[in-house]
Amino acid sequence: MDSAVHNVRKLGKLDPALYGAVILLNLMGLVSINSIAEVSGNSGILIKQTAGSVLGILVMTVLSTINYKRFSKYYKVLYGVVILSLAAVLFLGTSGGGARRWISIGGITFQPSELAKILLILFYSEFIINYIGQFSRLQVFALSTLLILPPFFMILREPDLSTSIMIILIFCVILFIAGLNKKIIAGAAAAAIPSVMILLYLVLSGSSTFLGDYQRQRILAWFHPEDYASSTAYQTMNSMTAIGSGRLIGKGLSASSSTLLGTGFISESQTDFIFAVIGEQFGFLGCSIMIVLITVIAVRCCIIASRSRDLSDKIVACGMAAWIGLQSYLNIGVATGLLPNTGIPLPFVSYGLTSLLCLYAGLGFVQNICIRSKKATSVHRHSK
Repeated sequence: MDSAVHNVRKLGKLDPALYGAVILLNLMGLVSINSIAEVSGNSGILIKQTAGSVLGILVMTVLSTINYKRFSKYYKVLYGVVILSLAAVLFLGTSGGGARRWISIGGITFQPSELAKILLILFYSEFIINYIGQFSRLQVFALSTLLILPPFFMILREPDLSTSIMIILIFCVILFIAGLNKKIIAGAAAAAIPSVMILLYLVLSGSSTFLGDYQRQRILAWFHPEDYASSTAYQTMNSMTAIGSGRLIGKGLSASSSTLLGTGFISESQTDFIFAVIGEQFGFLGCSIMIVLITVIAVRCCIIASRSRDLSDKIVACGMAAWIGLQSYLNIGVATGLLPNTGIPLPFVSYGLTSLLCLYAGLGFVQNICIRSKKATSVHRHSK
């Protein structure tokens, strides 16, 4: 009884802005998925996503009362789970859309690359703390880099370039938070910028041999969409048209009011291009609200990180901020033609139960950091 009362008191210290922004963002996604389900006649996606959302909120709430270090202390096991699950995808995974990214066990299908994101954040939150006192900071960062390479290349081989990029972006944020020397950051940036420029030049000149054909086609379609309007750039151009058709306030929530969604103008609209559905239904105002909600979630995670004195807490909270914020902006950039098509879902909005549950679990850990930080602050004040 005392334990239950204690947990209820903990919930009173949750970050309300973070909690509310996540649920509102999720609801916007469910509304759009409902319209897609009406048009496609596939009510199953709405039922599954709704069930996943309810379960996700429950998972976030429960995990907010549990210190994530109960899990991260087994960081070697977490890393092993990442490697084994990704290896299982390559050898035993199910294929779809030209890629092998899923595993089916007992009728349940999940995507290990999404699970890898949260497990790697927990892994590094403990790994860096454990080794930072044994080796020089540079040696720890070098070892950390070696450890990120196996999951990166295994995900890349599925192939899933977008998730591979996200893994690296999250990793870079983690190293920055952990105290990577600014000179190293400047050196990496100095090397990365010309490397990207050379890559783009090779792709445009037709000299690139280390990228897959579909990857080269997507980059070329980004630069010259009119030349690929009926093939590689088809999705992006239709997405931009759908977003523009929503104008200021959108066409409404009913699928019958949609002239583009109802004709199948946007394929994969429930996953990678759901922002186009948001744009058509909610208009510019709705898109702006969604971007604000995403920004609020990312910023609140960073604020929670800044209030904790524990480096592990900072890594977990900022890792989640990077995952949600950067992945959302990448997805929106693709849907609006600002970035090449990478095929990446919009967090809390796109259909996909593995991603949804892992995201909610990660925010549950962030909420627990918030609760413990408030408790520590309260104790410090009383001690004065």
